[in-house]
Amino acid sequence: MTADPTLTRIGHGVELHHHQGRPDAARELFQQVWDDIGGEQGDPLHVCVLAHSMADVQDDVRQELEWDLRALSAAGRVTDEQVAQAGVPLSVAGLYPSLHLNLSECYRRLGDLDRAREHFQQARAGIGALADDAYGQLIKDGLERVAEHLGETVTPDGGGSGAVENEQEGARPRS
Repeated sequence: MTADPTLTRIGHGVELHHHQGRPDAARELFQQVWDDIGGEQGDPLHVCVLAHSMADVQDDVRQELEWDLRALSAAGRVTDEQVAQAGVPLSVAGLYPSLHLNLSECYRRLGDLDRAREHFQQARAGIGALADDAYGQLIKDGLERVAEHLGETVTPDGGGSGAVENEQEGARPRS
């Protein structure tokens, strides 16, 4: 559990959405937190985690993509020291597979399969930064789902190859 009060509030929003089925309440809470942290000018870890979570509660894929891009941009300003101080059990490198996986799915849903594959490949390349725990398995499962939609293959170690155009509709990996 995180010692950071802002991350705790974000976690409450994630709980509202994923476990209580209340995306509107989560979106409202996330917007309050966004305002409280100063939006994109806030602490990069807060911006990254909040934008990543806010993307999940968007009804429009273009808005989802905008939030995911904000999260990725903020991740580039996060340090391992900040993550550790906040009590997050990941390294900065462990943030990227989920960020790229969700971007891949957004681009796929928008029909931009080249960008979808680029982000898929970046997610796949970073999968080794994840622990062999529930979170790591969640991301690996999401990687397999997106791979299927993109006509890619994934091996148990996160590697893979191939690219066959496939525009099946699928759910965004929630991570």
